[in-house]
Amino acid sequence: ECRPDVIALADEVASTGGMIRYARRDDVQEMIVGTEIGIIHRLKKENPGKKFIPVTEQAVCPNMKLITLEKVLWSLEEMRPVVKVPEATRIKAKAAVDKMLAIV
Repeated sequence: ECRPDVIALADEVASTGGMIRYARRDDVQEMIVGTEIGIIHRLKKENPGKKFIPVTEQAVCPNMKLITLEKVLWSLEEMRPVVKVPEATRIKAKAAVDKMLAIV
């Protein structure tokens, strides 16, 4: 989800869970966070005394703010909504998901 030249500059490249684990390390006292701004609140709450700097305050995903546990449960139980995409898009999306899961 990021350009290779940016990844090369990072000390750590991780999934959301990986960023949370990385922030817990004793040797990490300050961290620049290059993802959706909502994670900053959780990082600060779980790691008081550490400094978390967002790359930008503009990294807000309005769609993520719409997700609730109730909606996730409904979607899993009902297997809805059905999302149809072109096959080429499906293949690229699956590769991205597989890459994210491999990091975990």
